[in-house]
Amino acid sequence: MNASYAIDYEMIFQHAPVGMCISVDRVIQSCNHALAAMFGYERTQLHGRSFSVLYPTMDEFLRTGDRIVPIMNLKGRYSDERIMRRGDGELFWCHVNGRALDARAPLGAGVWTFEDVSEKRPVTAELTPREREIAALLVEGKTSKIIARDTGLSPRTVEMHRAKLMKKFSASTSSELVHKLVGAR
Repeated sequence: MNASYAIDYEMIFQHAPVGMCISVDRVIQSCNHALAAMFGYERTQLHGRSFSVLYPTMDEFLRTGDRIVPIMNLKGRYSDERIMRRGDGELFWCHVNGRALDARAPLGAGVWTFEDVSEKRPVTAELTPREREIAALLVEGKTSKIIARDTGLSPRTVEMHRAKLMKKFSASTSSELVHKLVGAR
């Protein structure tokens, strides 16, 4: 690298090819242009706002936070694909990655990236908040038993949601359901 070239980290952050933000206690402190555009906001409209504005419902925001904490405590980072909500209400699949700046405070200060994966995985059915949660966990390859443990539901309740998803996506097997959820043709 040329020694006379000064690295401008703010410029790198603002022009990163994925949505990025800095948060404290799940409140956006700063975000880049890509994140604001992805969710349909101006950057300044998101500064100081809770991540909850990016979720389809408050319940999904709260349940996701509860699910993140033990994983962040264990690994120091978190990654998943979930359905998020744009400012105009449109739902879309998003790949989310995050890392706490202090491992002892998993939802304290952190750096998060968001990537819109809706071209590969469109939201093609009306899903309840719980069905969206179950769908995201199925896409991660989790079994009903593990999903039940992670969500605090009974395995039978998870199977009921899986059956509803199979019907909504016209899938005859669990693998076909996952195939359709990931947007494969």
